[in-house]
Amino acid sequence: MRQIMATRPISPQDHERIAAAIRAAEAKTDGEIYCVVAHASDGYFAPAAMMATLGMLIVSLAVAYGLEAWWLTIRLPHFVLVQLLALACVLALLWALPGLRIHMVPRRLRYQAAHANAIKQFLARNVHRTTARTGVLIFVSIAERFAEVVADSGIDAKVGQHVWDGVVRDLTAHAGDDRLADGFVKAIEQVGAVLSEHFPLTTGDTNELDDHLVEI
Repeated sequence: MRQIMATRPISPQDHERIAAAIRAAEAKTDGEIYCVVAHASDGYFAPAAMMATLGMLIVSLAVAYGLEAWWLTIRLPHFVLVQLLALACVLALLWALPGLRIHMVPRRLRYQAAHANAIKQFLARNVHRTTARTGVLIFVSIAERFAEVVADSGIDAKVGQHVWDGVVRDLTAHAGDDRLADGFVKAIEQVGAVLSEHFPLTTGDTNELDDHLVEI
């Protein structure tokens, strides 16, 4: 699930608000909520380099046809050398300016990388290992402008996808206004309400996951 977002850094006070929201939501349910915000989900050097190489080949082909149309000639070794030098310069630029890479990668690949990171975090943070399989991950990847809710099988079997889509819609609306922390708090409240409806708090429930926002 994804939308456009723009965010400012999350302050220590925001971290405290989000942690408090998680504790308040989990006080009404046996479910568990975990929040992760990634500054980026990939370095993108390889896909950016691939796109740059493809672009250089297309430009080279256009130049070759242009030279032929204008009755100009250039020795093949010189032509290849110029190609290699140009490509080396582009690759060096991508290496030196990491922020440039993501702009050369198709949006679909960015979303795939962010989604893969969401699943990775869901597994790495043990959100899938709660007793009743009721863990829910709220994930945001800022560079890719991507947000997703990943729910474990226990709760996902009871909740339609439109519910999680609504959570992401509200989260990204806040993020688009540079209020990502507010968006997390709202998303936590919404997810907590869903969890409390299907898995209300029972005697002996234990807190199985940390109650804070993780920044990576």
